[in-house]
Amino acid sequence: MFHIVLFEPEIPPNTGNIIRLAANTACQLHLIEPLGFELEDKRLRRAGLDYQEWAQVKRYRDFNNFKYACKFNNLYAFSTKARPCYTTARFEPEDALLFGPETRGLPANILKSLGSDNCLRIPMVANSRSLNLSNTVAIVVYEAWRQLDFSLD
Repeated sequence: MFHIVLFEPEIPPNTGNIIRLAANTACQLHLIEPLGFELEDKRLRRAGLDYQEWAQVKRYRDFNNFKYACKFNNLYAFSTKARPCYTTARFEPEDALLFGPETRGLPANILKSLGSDNCLRIPMVANSRSLNLSNTVAIVVYEAWRQLDFSLD
């Protein structure tokens, strides 16, 4: 399936919601440190309910460690600063979907290293700042999965 990658997530309920999403879509969740919370945080558990036991979650000490340790097909980053719309990508099984921290998004050096074709955005009305992280991840995961006809192969 897909790899959901959260770079330095800060808000426990968002990550809890994404754990639940990962469990229900057969995605693997990757958390890149530092995290803005402990994985035992009750707010994380409350949002993720009991889905943590069904979700595959891995932690990495930094972005380079993730890239070295994880085997993925394509790596797509999502940013309000990107030009191409997320629907222009042709997602494939084992693609990694990278999302930045809630308060600041992905660092410019990571976006630059991936190239403009691999940095995508979700359209919003003018003068909007951003969508909620867990909503953004859900939009992208379901579009990627839709492109595969909701197959788990």
